[in-house]
Amino acid sequence: MKVAVVGATGLVGTVMLKVLEERNFPLTELIPVASEKSVGKEITFKGKKFPIVSMDTAISMKPDIALFSAGGNTSLEHAPRFKEAGTTVIDNSSAWRMDPTIKLIVPEVNAHELSIDNKIIANPNCSTIQMVVVLKPLHDKYKIKRVVVSTYQSVTGTGVKAVEQLMNERKGIDGPKAYPYEIDLNVLPHIDVFLENGYTKEEMKMVKETNKIMSDDSIKVTATTVRIPVMGGHSESVNIEFENDFDLAEVRSILEKSPGIIVVDDVANLKYPMPKDAHEKDEVFVGRIRRDESAPKALNLWIVADNLRKGAATNAVQIAEYLIQKELV
Repeated sequence: MKVAVVGATGLVGTVMLKVLEERNFPLTELIPVASEKSVGKEITFKGKKFPIVSMDTAISMKPDIALFSAGGNTSLEHAPRFKEAGTTVIDNSSAWRMDPTIKLIVPEVNAHELSIDNKIIANPNCSTIQMVVVLKPLHDKYKIKRVVVSTYQSVTGTGVKAVEQLMNERKGIDGPKAYPYEIDLNVLPHIDVFLENGYTKEEMKMVKETNKIMSDDSIKVTATTVRIPVMGGHSESVNIEFENDFDLAEVRSILEKSPGIIVVDDVANLKYPMPKDAHEKDEVFVGRIRRDESAPKALNLWIVADNLRKGAATNAVQIAEYLIQKELV
């Protein structure tokens, strides 16, 4: 089992390597891939050193699986080349997500859609992943009509430059900026570019990706995505309106029994999920579970997950694990 990690030196690529190691992924050969300036440098994996190779070299090595986290343009250009070499690509960029011929996969929700013919598989947006893991079991039971989500997203979702901006501002150092404004002691209601409808691209990703992953265009979704000066994970305030009424105890029971979810909901003892709790964890954490008293058949939830792990690297590795388990590679 040869596995290439494309973008191995980036923020998500580094976590992918960590997750592969932690989960004891059954690879026999690791092929780290990065930009030309990194070729020849070495990365350490399970105590061994592996040289970083170029894209062309990696393709010629015909890996079984390629985990991509190197940006949309790189994926559009090179994922088809890996596919032609017989490699199954799991891509973390937005390049292929809304392509009707490409599967958009969160294993707890729709891994069953995958077949041996799916040679390019899209990993969804981080904020979408953690939300649909929670939505799916509730939709199966009560049928969701509408979702209103506001996100509180970590600077790590932007990348290393954003982390450096936050830390520089905290120390009073003037340095490179990832955002148009200060992020420390501030909140930016702006993630990705603004579109003609007044929403940002990140917000519309959540709308469209949710419908595609859940295989249900009848679910109405509206989103406001916000960048906040934290690291460790993304948080979301989610309001869900159902077709059918629900029992709160049953909702909790459903979520507690669902794969990939940990319920942290004990307000009497001030227990609720926070980004610090989710940091370096693979699960999605849910709390503040309560009825929306302003609307019938509506529920409020608070959802937190590590955006670099379940929101990116772990989800991609879980897809790869499923492919191996079902003998699809």
